[in-house]
Amino acid sequence: MKTKVLIPSDICEVGKQYLRDRGYEIKLGHGVQEDDIISDAQGCGAILVRNESITRKVLENIPTVKVISKHGVGVDKIDLKAAAEQNIWVTNAPLSNAMAVAEHTILLLLACAKKLVCFDLAVRSGDFKIRNMMRGMDLAGKTIGIVGCGNAGELVAKKCVYGFNMRALGYDPHRSKTVRIREIEYVNSLEELFVQSDFISLHVTGTKENDGLIGNRQLSLMKPTAVLINTSYGLAIDESALYETLREGKIVGAGLDVFAQEPPLLQNPLFTLPNIVVTPHVASLTYETAERMCLHAAEGIDAVLSGKEPAWVCVRPQCPRMPCASVYCGS
Repeated sequence: MKTKVLIPSDICEVGKQYLRDRGYEIKLGHGVQEDDIISDAQGCGAILVRNESITRKVLENIPTVKVISKHGVGVDKIDLKAAAEQNIWVTNAPLSNAMAVAEHTILLLLACAKKLVCFDLAVRSGDFKIRNMMRGMDLAGKTIGIVGCGNAGELVAKKCVYGFNMRALGYDPHRSKTVRIREIEYVNSLEELFVQSDFISLHVTGTKENDGLIGNRQLSLMKPTAVLINTSYGLAIDESALYETLREGKIVGAGLDVFAQEPPLLQNPLFTLPNIVVTPHVASLTYETAERMCLHAAEGIDAVLSGKEPAWVCVRPQCPRMPCASVYCGS
C-alpha cells in the first residue's frame, strides 16, 4: 500500500510529481481549518503544508503522520514544541526563497534610493520638472546594515558588496562565528549597526523574540539620510514608530514587503506617506521559488519516510514514529 501525503493547499506540479515518482500517493485536502486537517490526515504518513496552522490539537490527533514539511521557510504557524512531544519530524525549505528575497530587497533598496515611485507618478501626471526638484542617491560607497545574517541576508550583502561597491555590516546574535562570511563586517549590537548604516535591511525570523525589534529607540539612531527595508517579518517593526519617523522626515524612506497585519488595512497611515515603497508580501513569490519550495518540501518528506536524515530539520524527534504509530520507544 502506498504511503499517503496530505497536501491541504495545492502546490505546483513538480513537487507532487517528485513524490509520485517515489511511490507516494497524493491526497489533496478538503479544507485548511484544524478539523479539516485532522480528518484529512487520518492514515497519512506526512503532511506538506503551505500557510496552514498546525496546532497542538492537530498534532495530537494525527497518529500516523511521521513528518510535517513546510513549503517555504517560516515555521511560526507550526507548534514545534507539540511536534517534538508527539515525535513528529518537522522540516522546511530554507534555501528555496533566499535568492528571490535578496533580489526583492535590492529592488526596494533601489526604489527608495532613486525615488522611483515619486518619479513614476510625477511623469504619469505630466510633471517632468520634478527632475529638477528631487534627487536620488548613489549606492556606491554607502553602508548596508544586515539584521539577520542567514541565507537571504548573506546574499543581500554579497550583491551590495560586489554589485554596488558597498560596505556591509551584519548583526546576528544567533549566527555562529564559524559560518560567518568575509563580505560582512559583524558588529556586536543592533545599536552599532543602526548608527553606522545608510541602508538597513531586516532578515529576521518570524518568532516572538523579534516582535517589536525595531522601535523608537532604534529608529532614532538612524542617519537622517538612511533607508529601512523589511522583507522578512512584519511584526519586527513598530509601525506607529516608523510612521512618525517617516512623517517627520527623520529618515529618508522605507521599503516594506511585510506588515504587522496582513493583509494591511487600507487605513494604515503608512500608506499616506510619499517616502515609503510597499509591496504585498511577494518577495519570495517567483515562479522559480515556488518550484524550489515544493520540491525541497517533498525531498524532506521522502528523506524521513525513507529512514534518512532530511537536509533541513526544524524538529528532530527523540523517538521518531515508526510505521506503526503505537510502537513502544523505551528509555
